[in-house]
Amino acid sequence: MARRNKADQPRPARKDRRGMDPVRAGILLLLGAAIFIWFGFTKDIPFRSGFQLKAVVTDAVSIRANSPVRIAGVNVGIVKGVEPYGDGDGPKRASIVTMELKDEALPIHKDATIKIRPRIFLEGNWFVELRPGTPASPRLSSGDALPITQASAPVQFDQLLTTLQSDTRKDLQALLVGYGTALTHEPVGAENADQDPMVRGKTAAEALNMSLATAAPALRGTAAVNQALLGQNTGDLSKLISSTARVTRALGEDTEALKGLVTNLNRTTGALADERENLGRSIAQLGPTVQHGKEAFTALDAALPDVRALALELVPGVKETPATIDAALPWIKQATGLVGKDELGGVAAQLAPTTQSLASLGDENLRVLPQADLFAQCVTDYLLPLGDIKVDDGDLSTGVENYKEFAYTLVGFNGESQNFDGNGHYLRFQVGGGKYAWATGPYTDGNPKTTGVSRQWARTNTIPLGTRPAYPRKLPPLVRNKACKDQKLPNVNGHAAGPADGTDPQGVPASIYTPPAPRKATVKSTSETAAADTDITAALAERLNPFRSAGGDGP
Repeated sequence: MARRNKADQPRPARKDRRGMDPVRAGILLLLGAAIFIWFGFTKDIPFRSGFQLKAVVTDAVSIRANSPVRIAGVNVGIVKGVEPYGDGDGPKRASIVTMELKDEALPIHKDATIKIRPRIFLEGNWFVELRPGTPASPRLSSGDALPITQASAPVQFDQLLTTLQSDTRKDLQALLVGYGTALTHEPVGAENADQDPMVRGKTAAEALNMSLATAAPALRGTAAVNQALLGQNTGDLSKLISSTARVTRALGEDTEALKGLVTNLNRTTGALADERENLGRSIAQLGPTVQHGKEAFTALDAALPDVRALALELVPGVKETPATIDAALPWIKQATGLVGKDELGGVAAQLAPTTQSLASLGDENLRVLPQADLFAQCVTDYLLPLGDIKVDDGDLSTGVENYKEFAYTLVGFNGESQNFDGNGHYLRFQVGGGKYAWATGPYTDGNPKTTGVSRQWARTNTIPLGTRPAYPRKLPPLVRNKACKDQKLPNVNGHAAGPADGTDPQGVPASIYTPPAPRKATVKSTSETAAADTDITAALAERLNPFRSAGGDGP
């Protein structure tokens, strides 16, 4: 049997039709309307908790639940509740405001702030203005609270009216009267003593009127300063204020640090008050200092073009600097190896002891060189002039300096020494006999027992004529407290010695010369003894002295 198509079946009558129950349809309609109204007015999804932020405020004013929360005028959440905070009482007790924020309000940072503000001038329709903070601060989590230092409540109109009570108005009237009296009061002599001569004898109002003549330049300078305070870029002043606010907020959070700041500020102001006279003089010098500074800056500004030209001239050299450095690196590497421990560094370490010895030698030279200088002066000023003296020997005089005569004597001895033996040439002197016998006076032979006793005997055909200069009976003066160069030169051309004494040709004549008696030792001072011990020139002169005694002591 063929099946009939459903479309071909006849449509039942309306009264016979069966559909949804009217009650069920009404409930569904009411439920849909409720959902539509909920989303239309609350704009929130039920049974879903958003980001919650709490803040402690000093005065919640008329903030209630469902009051809007705005960022830059855009609603980003609502107030979920306002509860008392702490155990305070009174009309201005602190409150904690709980806010629920949407995702577009996030993130909220730790330095965020809130303000309770009215929508209209005459108050009403309060809302919470939220500033989410700076990205540099840490982020807050849901449920965190902002401290009371980061929340502020508005000043209400009734608070403004209550500030001008009767006692306040009387104080304000007294202030105005006192201010007027201060402006019109004519100063007396004592009050004029410390005043500037320009305003001496004038009232405060007259002095202020005189200041108006210079007010225009001052205001222009103040305007320039204010313009400079705005900064070079847009937002510099706001950044400064924001930074100051953060510093102030940090001080508010740390009360101990704030106490220390106030204490230190009090000490600083006290120190300035103690030095008010010096501070006044310093302030008086600010004007000339600023003037000199202006002149210096003017000179600096004039020098900048030359500096700029120099900088431009240096640009090619600066561009070549990297290549120069690259070229110098191999040399620096080689130089580093050269001064290393294996090269010059090791040599320097080995030379260190020698350097120390040289330093010691330098110290010793500081003591030796002055003595060497004295010796050189002795040679230059005493020995050489002594050798340049020409000895007058009568008919036997040569007319040459005595140092040349000494050289001539050596040449003569060399010519006379013709005899020789296995040891070489030698010179022999033989004094012939004669009828005149004579003897020398006692002389020193080095033996203390025979000092002043031994004599030399000889015979000659004639009596000796004597010597030139005569051997003195008294030693010439030797000034020990003077240097060798300052000693007096001996007179080698003094009077000649006379002939030998006695007339008996067979007898023994008296000595043609008798050495002077040795000088007695004299007590010298400690300074003279020390000078004699340390003076090389004096020691040399002592050794060259032909009249010193056999024991080495000077005359």
